[in-house]
Amino acid sequence: MIKIAIDAMGGDNAPKEIVKGVELARNEIDNVEFQLFGNSTQINSLLSNKERIKVIQSDEVIKMEDEPVRAVKDKKNSSLVMAARAVKDGSADAFYSCGNTGAILVAGLLIIGRIKGIDRPGLITTLPVINNDTGFTLIDCGANADAKVVNVYQYALLGKYYAEKVLKINNPRIGLINNGTESDKGNKIHQKMYQALSQNDDINFIGNIESRGLLDGITDVAVTDGFTGNAVLKSIEGTALSMINMLKDGIINGGFGSKMGALLLKDTLKKIAHKMDYTKYGGAVLLGLKAPVVKSHGSSKAKTVRNTVVQIEQIITSNFVGSVKNYFSNHTDEMDDIKKGEQ
Repeated sequence: MIKIAIDAMGGDNAPKEIVKGVELARNEIDNVEFQLFGNSTQINSLLSNKERIKVIQSDEVIKMEDEPVRAVKDKKNSSLVMAARAVKDGSADAFYSCGNTGAILVAGLLIIGRIKGIDRPGLITTLPVINNDTGFTLIDCGANADAKVVNVYQYALLGKYYAEKVLKINNPRIGLINNGTESDKGNKIHQKMYQALSQNDDINFIGNIESRGLLDGITDVAVTDGFTGNAVLKSIEGTALSMINMLKDGIINGGFGSKMGALLLKDTLKKIAHKMDYTKYGGAVLLGLKAPVVKSHGSSKAKTVRNTVVQIEQIITSNFVGSVKNYFSNHTDEMDDIKKGEQ
């Protein structure tokens, strides 16, 4: 039985939407037990039943505005820290929260720990693609702004295993986000990243890619540094939201003809909205740790929580972590060579 430790107090809609989402997932998946850390009185009052759900009292909450490192160190009895420690202690297989992003990353690094051989874990998220339902994965989307060549090299490998094991994509295409597709594009560090990735026969590296083609499915895995990746992620999310708002505004203020047109296109518009809904893929995963650490937006509702729990179950049953551990334990010399090349 898979056990997931959940920070039930993390997020803008906690614990109500967290509990609701967990129950949705519990009713659909029969091989998962849930450990909900938080205010037991509040959580128990929201549960319809406690089948495969264990509530663990925590007396503190890490708030969104808290400084991450200090909060994790000082608030040891918080729902977030206690959930992460359950994974560290072996009583849970994965840690999930919709809370303070920085605190989640810190807890993942300091409490759960990195896989041996991985210098810096990368944050990965799956985003929609127009012509398929699998989407594409973006790594790093915010964990490390100042990435070195070896970091992006390792991100490509983490992305490869995630796409293969979790998303079931055979021989996934790996692309390096750059300001052009030619091999000599970008600054010196991006040119070195290109050279390192092109020399790895264990990945299907397709070269440099431009971010404008991501939603058209030009790659299965897009790798970059955390600064660029976070900018790309927020640009995609912001553009999608703006387009939806433009459509709504056009329909509302466009007169009778616009409203009739929208009525006729109702089913089509629903399909488009579903296609571009990135929450169906679950949360963002901090790859490179000894166990899955997954976060969702602070504004997440029950549907997103449910989708993320399904995602976590898939990560665990796919043996993603075991595959990554095995690869990096057998390629230490390769990583050392890349580091020497950067000096």
